[in-house]
Amino acid sequence: MKRVLLLILVVLAGCSSQPTHVDVTQKKRDSATVHTELGAGYFSRGQYAVALQELDAAVKADPTYAPAYNVRGLVYMTLRENDKAEQNFERALDFSPRDADINNNYGWFLCQTKREEESIKHFRTAFLNPLYATPEKAYLNAGICSQRMNRFKDAENYYREALQIRSGLPQANLGLAGIYFQAGNYSLARRFLSNYMQLAEPTAESLWLGIRIEHAAGGSDAEADYAAQLKDRFPDSREAQDLMDGKFK
Repeated sequence: MKRVLLLILVVLAGCSSQPTHVDVTQKKRDSATVHTELGAGYFSRGQYAVALQELDAAVKADPTYAPAYNVRGLVYMTLRENDKAEQNFERALDFSPRDADINNNYGWFLCQTKREEESIKHFRTAFLNPLYATPEKAYLNAGICSQRMNRFKDAENYYREALQIRSGLPQANLGLAGIYFQAGNYSLARRFLSNYMQLAEPTAESLWLGIRIEHAAGGSDAEADYAAQLKDRFPDSREAQDLMDGKFK
């Protein structure tokens, strides 16, 4: 009897040492997570080849891990391999269709590939997700893409929503300055451009907008100052050439 009990205990001990399905699945997910985090780190430092190696390893470890496809989509988007980028973003959404980060990133990809109409629904999915930590990003992107479609009222609303959440968003202020310039409201255009200039370094785009605002408003010392900065900082830009050609429209 003792011998039988001993054999049973040995068998039970052997069974308990075998990994369960849950254990194996979690190990795969943990491995995919680590590789994805490494891939994202390499991506942020511009080491795209190494980033892709890590992300390939992540997908191999767990083919259902949506964040790995999301980051891989961003890498391919940066490399302008658009077919691969789209495949990865769509794969990510297959596994996590409501994920705010994935929808925002895919929306931006669509906007950058001139599919602005499609992009808006993904931005909406992102900013309407109550768990999204940075909905202002999706509102901002929706504003930029709406503005590109000349849907200025929609763009204005999206920019203002973004600024309600985070008042220090330079691009939202610049977007509103452009919208109010187009509408002929030069006072508001000046105000939002001033906000932008306090938050970010001038760009050729922002200086050229400042020149056109002041020119349309009748000219001022500010117009001359913006023009001097544009020619000094960005002499080879398209905006500097437009200034030389007098193309203020």
